Amino acid sequence: MTATQLILALTLAAILPPSLSSAEVRHLQNPGQPLKQFSAAPTHFDAALCQIVYQVDRSPSPQGYRYLFYGNGFFINNQGYVLTAAHVLKALNGGQPYLLLRATSGAPQFLEANVVAIDYDHDVALLRATPNPFSGGFRVSFLSLAADDPVPGQMALAEALHPLNPRDSYSSEPILEESSGGTVLSFESAQLDGARVDTELLVFSHPVQPGQSGAAVISAHSHAVIGLVEGQWLRGALTALAAAKHRAANDVSDASKDEVSPLPAVVIPIHYAISLLQQKGVEWHAAMKNPQNGQVAASDAAMPVPLSLVPATFPSQSFFGAEVLLDASIDSAGTLSDIRTLHGEGEFLENALAAVRTWTFRNPRSTGQETGRAVIVFDFPQPYIPPRSATERHYDDLRPTELKDSAPFPLTIDEPAYPEEATARTGSVMLYATVDRTGQLGSIQVVRGVGPLLRVTLAALRNWRFLPARQRGTAIDSAAVIVVTFRQPLVVDRARD
Repeated sequence: MTATQLILALTLAAILPPSLSSAEVRHLQNPGQPLKQFSAAPTHFDAALCQIVYQVDRSPSPQGYRYLFYGNGFFINNQGYVLTAAHVLKALNGGQPYLLLRATSGAPQFLEANVVAIDYDHDVALLRATPNPFSGGFRVSFLSLAADDPVPGQMALAEALHPLNPRDSYSSEPILEESSGGTVLSFESAQLDGARVDTELLVFSHPVQPGQSGAAVISAHSHAVIGLVEGQWLRGALTALAAAKHRAANDVSDASKDEVSPLPAVVIPIHYAISLLQQKGVEWHAAMKNPQNGQVAASDAAMPVPLSLVPATFPSQSFFGAEVLLDASIDSAGTLSDIRTLHGEGEFLENALAAVRTWTFRNPRSTGQETGRAVIVFDFPQPYIPPRSATERHYDDLRPTELKDSAPFPLTIDEPAYPEEATARTGSVMLYATVDRTGQLGSIQVVRGVGPLLRVTLAALRNWRFLPARQRGTAIDSAAVIVVTFRQPLVVDRARD
């Protein structure tokens, strides 16, 4: 910021109301720049947002209290719980985090934010404001969390707050609101800085602004949070796609030499936050599932209901496919416990275990009904057309013996064939099914998957065979989670083999 811009910013701080959109401030600082309005968000959004700061002053100056700004968070219930990105807290270097909140009257006030839980692998943190601002004296609300996975092409809003001068701010100065739209471009996987495992990420066409880490990304349709802003996506193909969408949205020609294309945002899916909340027994408000997304409710009310599942990533260095078979219980908290590895090794097994440890369910065992164990099948089809080996796998020799309690066991798996459609590429299909006491697949719920990848997966399931689950030695109905992770295949000329 130049000296002239700084003087103008301080002048604006003195004369403007305490809450402005950043688009309005940029327009006032640069009158020649057109003011672009995004779709209006419901009025309660801004009251659910909060700044994560460090309070420097313990007594006020004429300008109020001085503070350092680190990032954003948002309330998820009326008990004062806040979600943010873990790296926002890491930047505090062990200092006490505070929330700067708008009071119902008077100047904004600081509240201590106690750290409840942190997941550094997936960059999510849970805080709790002390005292609870919902008890009175503050203008606060909370946001719902999305029950549906977002899909490419879905519109969303990045909602954030930040001060004019993040590293040297005073509580009497205006707080800027950033509400800017974008499109979900794709699901990607990457290992975040300092993480031990891969994280599934959303790439979002909205260009990240400084200070938006931890900000809520909200579905324009359901008004529920689909994720938290992580940072910028720096990889080639999607950067070009985001640039094209930006040019189209702003009516800028591809031939423009002056246009600087913004980098798209990396968003942490809300799945990882839901897993953290489930582990800590913290309640949240879930938006209703969209009945048009192809999902079908499980027919057996005694079965656990999947709340939040993500697929495992295809190991980047692998040139062949594999299967991982797991057997697990769903505990009273709705998380997987007593996970047994029936088949699988190497990075395929590591990625599968990393994924399932974040899965959450609503478990009807709280009603006194027993559901037994569930089988989890991860299928990573071989990335070649035509396949280089047989696509049917038999596991009769691995069937469990002398176990009174066991999940249904897959005796035969038919690997889905890549669809012929040109649009078929990397992606995952996730299904939640019942396996009856005769070993037959019953109802199938589509957790994730559309189009040709879903079609070929459902076709392959017709040839799968199971050994039924057993409870105290008796065959019972039970659950199966089937995850097929496709990698865009190499096309091999059979004549050269």
